[in-house]
Amino acid sequence: MVSLLEEISEAVAKAESEAKVKELTQRAVDEGYSIKDILDNGLVKGITVIGQMWKDGEAFIPEVLVSSKMMRAGTEVIKELMAKSGIKPVGKVVMGTVEGDIHSIGRKIVSLLLECNGFNVIDLGVDVKPNVFAQAIEEHNPDVIGMSALLTTTMPYMRNTIDVLKERGLRERVRIIVGGAPITEEFAKSIGADGYAPEAFSAVEWVKKATSS
Repeated sequence: MVSLLEEISEAVAKAESEAKVKELTQRAVDEGYSIKDILDNGLVKGITVIGQMWKDGEAFIPEVLVSSKMMRAGTEVIKELMAKSGIKPVGKVVMGTVEGDIHSIGRKIVSLLLECNGFNVIDLGVDVKPNVFAQAIEEHNPDVIGMSALLTTTMPYMRNTIDVLKERGLRERVRIIVGGAPITEEFAKSIGADGYAPEAFSAVEWVKKATSS
């Protein structure tokens, strides 16, 4: 017999419907499952399944986005309970597409997945200038900065941003991860970033490890 948490996981992974995910999540709450159990063994487990399918080439970005929306629907049900129970965000992440680049889908997927995994995400949007990243650090005091670029012509702005953070004495306050189609691990190391992710789920795993150490 399939358990209620397994039903939640399958509903997220198969993107059945937001209404069904909400209904199942509410049932789990009403039946006394802990918030952590609902998250870890229901919602997060479901998005992890679709994430692995994406890595294996068995799922595509539209399917990931839909499943992510399913997961967000479930987290909305328990968000108020999380606040009342004193559960704090796992960490805080500032995300942005660098100056001169207006591509956003990859960054949005990473931001959504981080939120679903319990992170407080400040998404600065696209065409984010180095000084705006610096201001975000001063204002929000994040654990991690995530920068994305899809154009080879905008890749240098990642280095520019890191240089500005160094000049303003902010570099040591955060971990920095970079990603995007033209970005490589070698490039990330050359500009002084702490990490690199080839795709969204790898980025989330990196951030989780970075904030737990």
